[in-house]
Amino acid sequence: MSDTVVSPVWLEENSDRVHVVDVRDEWEYDGIGHIPGAVNLPFEEFRADEHAAENGGGEGMLPGEDVFAELFGSAGIGREDHVVAYDDHHGVFAARVLVTAMLYGHPQEKLHLLDGDFSAWQLERPTTAEEPETEPVTYEIQRPDDTPLVDADTVAAATDDENTVIVDTREDWEYEEGHIPGAVRLDWRELVDDETRGLKSRAEMESILTAQGITREKRVLLYCNTARRISHTYFVLTKLDYPEIAFYEGSLTEWEAAGRPIER
Repeated sequence: MSDTVVSPVWLEENSDRVHVVDVRDEWEYDGIGHIPGAVNLPFEEFRADEHAAENGGGEGMLPGEDVFAELFGSAGIGREDHVVAYDDHHGVFAARVLVTAMLYGHPQEKLHLLDGDFSAWQLERPTTAEEPETEPVTYEIQRPDDTPLVDADTVAAATDDENTVIVDTREDWEYEEGHIPGAVRLDWRELVDDETRGLKSRAEMESILTAQGITREKRVLLYCNTARRISHTYFVLTKLDYPEIAFYEGSLTEWEAAGRPIER
């Protein structure tokens, strides 16, 4: 059960062994329906305030240990449980809750992103409006000794490092308005198939990444604006077995607030 990105078939086969987390808004979860057995943890509940990355604390948009422990614990999720997350935006919001859990010490091999999203699921599979019964547990935060998190100084040093490729996962117009010097652009959605709403084939993704110089021979350092979009790209690169991925949690919001140089 160590797959980073899992298919709907996989989820059906393992539904009794995982906790399913729906990160859509509560009105969508209740009004439109959800995957059977899924609990609702709306995206905004596990995000810090938008200005958090500007405070210099180095935690970017992470919600804080106590907040996250309460969210997962109240949903009945323990630190050793397998978690599958989904949304209705190709997985970008779901990936964020999984990366947050990983950074707070949840074993990465027990965190899974559903390939596709709710819209893709409901086309072929049953949904429900029934909320599952959950028994709260105590969720223990155990930060790992090593994480992919890097700070602004590390990013600055990487701008002159030929062994690192800095990747901006935002849209083209955002990149053109200003980006970290030397960064290459890779809109996270380029790796998503609009028709299936899931990931493109491995061969297609490899071709897109290679064309941008994002190869396994280099350390890949990801950023966006507030660390949401890089969460999705992080999971994709992990699925593709990239060996060294760095994660700039503060992203461009923190970088600009600190007066760091911007390239246009």
